[in-house]
Amino acid sequence: MPIPRLTPNRRARLALAALILSAAGAHAQDRGSVNPKPLPPLEHPDAPSTPAKALFGRVTRASSGPAHIYGFYAKGCFSGGQALPLDGPNWQVMRPSRNRMWGTPYLIDFVERLSQKAARVGWPGLLVGDMAQPRGGPMITGHASHQIGIDADIWLTPMPDHRMSRAEREETSATDMVRPDRLDIDPEVWTPTHLQLIKVTAEQSEVERIFVNAAIKKALCREASGRSWMSKVRPMYGHNYHYHIRLACPAGQDDCQPQGAPAAGDGCDDLSYWFSDAVLHPKPPKVPPKPKPAMTMSALPAACRAVLKAP
Repeated sequence: MPIPRLTPNRRARLALAALILSAAGAHAQDRGSVNPKPLPPLEHPDAPSTPAKALFGRVTRASSGPAHIYGFYAKGCFSGGQALPLDGPNWQVMRPSRNRMWGTPYLIDFVERLSQKAARVGWPGLLVGDMAQPRGGPMITGHASHQIGIDADIWLTPMPDHRMSRAEREETSATDMVRPDRLDIDPEVWTPTHLQLIKVTAEQSEVERIFVNAAIKKALCREASGRSWMSKVRPMYGHNYHYHIRLACPAGQDDCQPQGAPAAGDGCDDLSYWFSDAVLHPKPPKVPPKPKPAMTMSALPAACRAVLKAP
């Protein structure tokens, strides 16, 4: 893609994106807690101005009833969720104190099957990062998406050869796969099996998109043969430590709003935009952009109110 002209507004957006990139990297390394403390109750939970993230972030278990998705990946919720077990034959859940190992049964089944397929291509096992909150919705920290129970982050750190303790899961840092200059992957940690892991994920019919750092996309373009699956793998700010799986809306879920198919082609022709100085080193805007107001319940599908209050 050609490098867009840097208007003042675009410079401001790039500076904001750089902040998001930094925050995403820090969030990936944020340690959890072996003894997490519950959030204090809200003084006015039903006030129209109460951020939706403050409400969904305080829910600790899924709602009863059948699984149903409402809304879009970055503006929605879901009912009838399930938690991915902390341990499986080929996976372990990281940062369990965040309580973000939830998803629709569709996602839970996918992660379990993916872990088996990954083992067949030589990957030692999945370290599963954030999926969704028990009923989805906006999160207090970290993600704009992951709201409708069909997104999952998989660490690019291979699973160790033992069952990790709770302290290890909360405190172990993920591996940064990108060189310090952000122009390419770090050859000291990137392996051919990383490529095979992402490839086998992208080849699954349920997968709509995979988000990776642009340096990882560059490595995949350089090293992969037979790239029909590559169109699903999209460069995105951050994502140095993990790759983000986004599933397509499942059949029969008419209230799930799809993102739509990615652009045709493998996306390898021109990644120069992502490695331009304007993107890697954006200049701070003269007037800092105003932060967006927090999303309230009025911005979510109406059904999310019932999901939030359901037993």
